Amino acid sequence: MKALRALQPLGLLLLRLALGIIFIYNGYPKLLHQGAGMQGFFTQHGLPGYFLYIAGILEAFGGGLLILGLFARAAGLLLAGEMAVAIWKVHSGGGVMDVHNYQFPLMMATACFAIVTTGAGMISLDWPLFESGGGRSRAPKPPKSKNKN
Repeated sequence: MKALRALQPLGLLLLRLALGIIFIYNGYPKLLHQGAGMQGFFTQHGLPGYFLYIAGILEAFGGGLLILGLFARAAGLLLAGEMAVAIWKVHSGGGVMDVHNYQFPLMMATACFAIVTTGAGMISLDWPLFESGGGRSRAPKPPKSKNKN
């Protein structure tokens, strides 16, 4: 078990890379190749047309942040929320038992939530800034007493 625990930073890196690549791949077209058809898809499912741009920004830039491991907890939370909305508004038409309709966004939301709860890991930009304690002290040190009793 100790040997597997030592691989945790690599596992988190691979998870972040896979998520980041998938989100960038899906977010990029929403930003650059948008048109009436793509906005129509959003409005057809009861979402405002401008959500196309919000989804594109979240996916493209959030995916990039996941790859870098920078603000990964916040990016993961936003992306998990976006996937939850996608399941609710787009993929849940067949009901709970129609798993093949929502299995991909469910997996993406769950993996993002795993990043939220565990952090980006040691192989990330978050580690030296926030996780390792190297960037800032988390708790102030108590003042030294001037009494010499």
